[in-house]
Amino acid sequence: MAGFIKALILVPVGFVIILLAIANRAPITISFDPFSEADPLLSVVAPLWLVLFVALAIGVVIGGVAAWLVQGKHRKLERQYKRECDSLRKEVESVRESARANPAALVGPGERSPARS
Repeated sequence: MAGFIKALILVPVGFVIILLAIANRAPITISFDPFSEADPLLSVVAPLWLVLFVALAIGVVIGGVAAWLVQGKHRKLERQYKRECDSLRKEVESVRESARANPAALVGPGERSPARS
């Protein structure tokens, strides 16, 4: 079922991407020189569809990095909670081991030991 849903979404998206690439195959000039409009020092000639896809890919990467940086505090808290959980688990195991070794040590003042009841 998951494969069918994935195909149901990806096939139309792929179709739209192919149509976009075919419709925008004329070359354009991208200039990275803000001072010389007529004769730029650094320019690239590429089809419009390629420029759009590269811009989209750069946006996805920047968005992913931004999300990763924002979630850093949550990853830090998760590591802290895991260390605390491991510490508490070791403490519980040590108490269980000492209870197995000496059951009378767990009886509080004024209580009777279960072995003597």
